[in-house]
Amino acid sequence: MAEHRTMQRGALLDAARSLLSEGGTEALTFPALAERTGLARSSVYEYFRSRAAVVEELCAVDFPLWAAEVEAAMQRADTPEGKVEAYVRQQLELVGDRRHRAVVAISASELDDGAREKIRAAHGGLVAMIVEALADLGQPEPRLAAMLLQGVVDAAVRRIELGAAEDPTVIARTAVSMALHGVRTP
Repeated sequence: MAEHRTMQRGALLDAARSLLSEGGTEALTFPALAERTGLARSSVYEYFRSRAAVVEELCAVDFPLWAAEVEAAMQRADTPEGKVEAYVRQQLELVGDRRHRAVVAISASELDDGAREKIRAAHGGLVAMIVEALADLGQPEPRLAAMLLQGVVDAAVRRIELGAAEDPTVIARTAVSMALHGVRTP
């Protein structure tokens, strides 16, 4: 019985990821979840009390996996500059991943305070990963610089998500250049 519930919960989360990545937060409804999973609408409520609860669960499950991929890429780098580049590039490489598209859609939506706080905490953990590399580069305010660097990454993510005129590799290259050299050319 517990295994069945775990499988059903997983199927609901997978359906939620698909709905979010295909249609944004407006697409994430309990009737749509029920249709995607073959469950009765009332059964969806047995697993999640609200749309916000689905969002919170997605953040709890997906964000750590995404952050682990960023952290692993950073660990493969030998220099502080390499770690900064890996931090930026890995996040941008994850843009096409359904988990990432779901997190982006979630972040753009109107959420309750609990869900919004969980997203903020998860982003804080991501930003914390790069602080040491920025300090090693001599950045006098590494925590602030990390938050601003994440702003560059977030802007690059939005450009890619919007299907901007620039090729995603050009967006990634430019974001890395800005992260390492500011607005000056290398």
